[in-house]
Amino acid sequence: MSASSHSGKHRLPLISPVLDPTSIFELFRGSYGSELLTAAVAHFQIFSLLHGQRMTFGELRDRLGLVERPAIVLVTALRAMGLLIQDELGWFELSDLAREHLAPGAEFYVGDYVGLAANSPGVLEMVQRLTTNRPAHAEKSDTGAAFIYRDGLESAMEKESSARRLTLALAGRAKNVAPVLAEKLSWRGSVLLDVGGGTGIYSIAWLRRNPASRAIVFDRPEVLKIAAEFAIEYGVADRLECHPGDMFVDELPRGVNTILLSNILHDWNVPECRRLIQRCAAALVPGGELVIHDVFLNDELDGPLPVALYSAALFTLTEGRAYSAGEYRVWLREAGLFPSESVLPTLIHCGLLGAMKAR
Repeated sequence: MSASSHSGKHRLPLISPVLDPTSIFELFRGSYGSELLTAAVAHFQIFSLLHGQRMTFGELRDRLGLVERPAIVLVTALRAMGLLIQDELGWFELSDLAREHLAPGAEFYVGDYVGLAANSPGVLEMVQRLTTNRPAHAEKSDTGAAFIYRDGLESAMEKESSARRLTLALAGRAKNVAPVLAEKLSWRGSVLLDVGGGTGIYSIAWLRRNPASRAIVFDRPEVLKIAAEFAIEYGVADRLECHPGDMFVDELPRGVNTILLSNILHDWNVPECRRLIQRCAAALVPGGELVIHDVFLNDELDGPLPVALYSAALFTLTEGRAYSAGEYRVWLREAGLFPSESVLPTLIHCGLLGAMKAR
């Protein structure tokens, strides 16, 4: 789809949807719940391991043979399902529901029923992802990982055709959420740097709401081709700059009031998240703000279930997972920023967490 094919669509509206599409996303991601539950029952035997005993997270992780990230994804989902509980001292044990229906030998045991799906392709793929801690397709050079860039790992976002397809697919959700985000961001600064901004939809919505402002979308070159097209479509091309680069390597544009990380950090593991936050903090002017727009797990990592299942989706496709606001606040403070104590909700389980740089 070339820029010329959009010539009759200048200055399209960018408004919030009439109906909330969150339920569609919950239905779409629901399969991850089935896969995680079946993997826990039939492959990792979690309910046998914890039958009649308690374990710390570290003990449970080691018994499962998992490293930190997949163990968090699996345990968080099971807690969100109400099958595992953690006491005030940090010990994990079965919930009453799991004890009655998933503990071996229980009168009302249904584990064998769940286990009927043990060899389904989705479950086997989930087990593979959990045990290897590698995203889907990471081993296949002809396919490449979808959303991540790393030396020695081919990314589908570096190829023009696959980058266009994936970027436009992600734009479907962004078009729903962006107007709400723009409303919450309407009072922040005059120059917005959208790091990993993809199609630029979030920046474009903000520019449409703030006609005196400018925005910079920082992303990979193939992705920015779509952002430039959208900027023309929505009539903001004169105020939106497309800046190509690698957000982990290349210098970020300096002197900006606000930096937005919208649905970016969840693609990366903890060291990369901390590194990117530190790079963004360094690029902000004194008194500027870094805004994280993402989904947020509970600080206790026990739900909510829709976010826990989305975390499983992220885990299988990227090197990241969903994080809690508490985790983000630790990394923001490490970077010298002062995070807010609240998260402003937007749409489809997303929210905004801001952090100020000292003047």
